[in-house]
Amino acid sequence: MSARNKEVIQKVNDAFARNDVETFLSFCADDFEWTMVGEKPLKGKDSIRQFMASAPPEPPKFTVTAVVSEGDFVTATGDMTMNENGKAVPYSYCDVWRFKGDEIVELKAFVIKTDKASG
Repeated sequence: MSARNKEVIQKVNDAFARNDVETFLSFCADDFEWTMVGEKPLKGKDSIRQFMASAPPEPPKFTVTAVVSEGDFVTATGDMTMNENGKAVPYSYCDVWRFKGDEIVELKAFVIKTDKASG
């Protein structure tokens, strides 16, 4: 299951890069929960759609540096740049995805502003 889950996360990351919310959500359970550490969790696909609709139209540019899969969990780390008020702002991230069967049921995202741009 770990290899399949890792492939799914690659597809999800590709969907994020295209700002393709529906492809991302097609891999998620209806009660999917997304927690950006330090923020209130988003629960359910409609909540995710609302959040993504309020985000800037240009998706973050990101680089995945490592993906580790074990059992029902996949962890991806990397760097990204988000456009904030017309300025590119660098971040590093660690996403911890949890699967139940064939669906993603949870994402816990740790996102930290850094001083260097992603490469």
